[in-house]
Amino acid sequence: MPIHRTVHRFLVFITLAVLAACGDKGSPEQQVRAVIEQMERAAEDRDVGGLTAHLSEEYRDANGRGAEEAARYVRGYFIASQSIHLLTRIEELTFPMDGEARARVQVGMLGRDAADQWDLAAELHTFKIALRREDGEWRVTFLEVLGK
Repeated sequence: MPIHRTVHRFLVFITLAVLAACGDKGSPEQQVRAVIEQMERAAEDRDVGGLTAHLSEEYRDANGRGAEEAARYVRGYFIASQSIHLLTRIEELTFPMDGEARARVQVGMLGRDAADQWDLAAELHTFKIALRREDGEWRVTFLEVLGK
């Protein structure tokens, strides 16, 4: 798989991963949904810190990558992509235990390569993510790309 595609998937993942932060207002479901919106904005603003701040220290993706490696992928993607536009849809959101959430999120991404302002790339990915409440905030502990 080309590194560009891996970075692209990872960025989409990080966007979902940042779904993990939340405020003190509302139900856990409202908090997680609000986090998803915040992560979407951070990705569109190309804010690496805004995305990775919501990864758990124990974060691992389905390929065994940790939070630091995820941050490197996002930085590389932002360098290669001049613009990013996302559309997210939460297909499923459950709370199997107190302080834990599981979500299946579909993300449509449209981006423009920095090298060619006419070269648009669009992709659709479905992510399975696990979140845990840590120190009062939702943090992503696991992410898996289920497919396009």
